[in-house]
Amino acid sequence: MDDESLSSVSTTVTTRTSLRTSARRLTPGVLTAILGAAAALVTTQLTRVSSMLVAIILGAILANTRALPLRTAPGIGFVAKRILRVGVALLGLQLVVGDILGLGLGMVGAIVVVVVVGIGATLLIGRWLGIGLTQRLLIACGFSICGAAAVAAADGVIDADESEAASAVGLVVLFGTLMIPIVPLAGRLLGMPDHEIGLWAGGSIHEVAQVVAAGGAIGGGALTVAVLVKLGRVLLLAPVLAVVSLWMRRRTDVTRSSSRSSRPPIVPLFVAAFLALALLRSTGVVPTGVVDVVHVAQTVTLTMAMFALGCGVRLAALRRGGVRPLILAALSTAVVAATALLGVTLLGTA
Repeated sequence: MDDESLSSVSTTVTTRTSLRTSARRLTPGVLTAILGAAAALVTTQLTRVSSMLVAIILGAILANTRALPLRTAPGIGFVAKRILRVGVALLGLQLVVGDILGLGLGMVGAIVVVVVVGIGATLLIGRWLGIGLTQRLLIACGFSICGAAAVAAADGVIDADESEAASAVGLVVLFGTLMIPIVPLAGRLLGMPDHEIGLWAGGSIHEVAQVVAAGGAIGGGALTVAVLVKLGRVLLLAPVLAVVSLWMRRRTDVTRSSSRSSRPPIVPLFVAAFLALALLRSTGVVPTGVVDVVHVAQTVTLTMAMFALGCGVRLAALRRGGVRPLILAALSTAVVAATALLGVTLLGTA
């Protein structure tokens, strides 16, 4: 056997050994996330509460009531980042651009305004409060677009500290859940019809699951329009992250603190996949059976990822982070809700 053949064999053996080692490191954490997701999915069947919301809460409870074994950390981190990106990409197949456009150009414009104003105001308020850029971006994307999934997706672009991502996820759960009863009650006090309250819920509440809960509480046809408006905000995840990525690349160039190889891509692969699947679904060529199967896969992967993110929500770390992120989250929620209300009132029927 010549030297070239020996080198090829050696490389193959080394690669296989490395893969086996990586698999052994990841297995405990991945299995923990699978079990957590399974528990959340069973709970959902019994209570009808969103599996993703349940998964975040279960993960947070586990992380704060007993120490997770150290050997689970690599796998939990893998699920929170890699598996989450798969779930976000698959989410694209649930979007039909035509359905969202069917809300009317006025409401589509209102959706864009909600996201742009929400992100811009959150960044400015956070700067005034002295909060770092990466944490501001995570809170801005999570509160203005689609909750924990947007936080994790943004983290994939800006690579924030784990504690910042966990804090943003915890704040999304807290304030989004508070909005579930507040929006229907406030809408009725303002004398709004169910249809408009549904539009407002979709434009102001953070998580898709939280919007579903609020839309169901409103009744009538509110649930359908609430979900459509929320999916319109989800659709803006791709262009927003592309803009954030370009911004971060320019900051890297200006500071020259990193090599070119460390610059984030203009459009991360999972964001491109999300957008491509949304466009594919909108063509009408994807069979319903395929959409249903992918929906199950998307639910499982995102539930696993939410459990893993929940495991990073440490109450002690939130307390150490101080009151400023809490204030930013409250003000961001208020800005998004007020902007959505104005959008529905002024543009919702345009």
